[in-house]
Amino acid sequence: MTPAAVTPAAGDTTADVVVIGAGAVGSACAYFAARHGLRVHVVERGQIVSGTSSACEGNMLNSDKDAGPELELAKYSHALYGTDLAEHNALWEYERKGGIAVAATEAGAAGLAELTTRQRASGVEAIDLPADRLRDFEPHISPDLCSGAYYPEDAQVQPMLLAAHLLRLARGLGAVVQTGAEVIGFLRDGDRVTGVRTRIGEVSADAVINAAGTWSGSIAKLAGVKLPILPRRGFVLVTEPLPLTIRHKVYDADYVANVLSSDGGLQTSTVVEGTDSGTVLIGSSRERVGFDRTVSLPVMAEIAAKAVALFPMLASVKVMRSYLGFRPYSADHQPVIGPDPRAPGLWHASGHEGAGIGLSAGTGKLLAQSILGQPTDLDLTPFRPERFSV
Repeated sequence: MTPAAVTPAAGDTTADVVVIGAGAVGSACAYFAARHGLRVHVVERGQIVSGTSSACEGNMLNSDKDAGPELELAKYSHALYGTDLAEHNALWEYERKGGIAVAATEAGAAGLAELTTRQRASGVEAIDLPADRLRDFEPHISPDLCSGAYYPEDAQVQPMLLAAHLLRLARGLGAVVQTGAEVIGFLRDGDRVTGVRTRIGEVSADAVINAAGTWSGSIAKLAGVKLPILPRRGFVLVTEPLPLTIRHKVYDADYVANVLSSDGGLQTSTVVEGTDSGTVLIGSSRERVGFDRTVSLPVMAEIAAKAVALFPMLASVKVMRSYLGFRPYSADHQPVIGPDPRAPGLWHASGHEGAGIGLSAGTGKLLAQSILGQPTDLDLTPFRPERFSV
């Protein structure tokens, strides 16, 4: 399979659903819509998987979410990899590797214990670990930590393979995918959205899904609606290949707080995980700097120092490369999923920030159900787009 195998521009056309964006979320929307028997047309401004999904770690986590709607969406989405998507999991290297959150202070340990209590009440498997048990799970971890929590349900996929294969599967169900098709406007019938106008042609459709990631706010603006989705920059370091050293995704308890923070300034917290190839991925940072792609050595140095504090053996390991990406940040930290009554015919699937890979499958299936007028497996009310109208 080659991601470049996409349908070339063929002029104006008609579909049941147009999906704007060919990242993980847009690809999941396309796949589930096609699987539900809808005629699907995907338009992507660049190449497929060329945005956030190409610059992330592929995490599918329950552990970094507090009790509430996003956690319910995460559990639902994860479950689809054991049902609807199970036969395809090898394609995107699905691995239920488990995650470990750790606390370096007594205050952090108390906060982590409170979090796991709420998560267990919401049906998440979270196992509290005293300090003397952490090395049973991660032999190279710092002995100076106070406590931890083990989440056996946390998983990982290769995000670019996930999106590319979902698009391929959607194409097998009749979907059309066009790259280099930047959306420059909407087709309208009065207030109703009836399709998209791109730089290479128009596509008419009863439903248009805005899955444009960090550009979703700009797409919404073309339809005359407010959607405060902003880019939040993050860096990841990649080490030289090592023997199996780090077995799980491991992060400090500050990571959860940083994910939920609305602060636009720089925040860093430790996230470390090994890969099958032997490299170790090290993050994470968050800052709202627009689409500034300047490489910040001080930020990467801070990330590296915190990783060494968690795994001292990394001090002698070389960093092979680094990359950066932009997460689609939502002002209230909840994704935006569902129909937009301010522009009937327009649907949104965005604002997942760093959880888009893990939430993509659930988002795609729920939108397909909603577009078809079926009862949705989860209530979409907490994610409604019009909440930003006030």
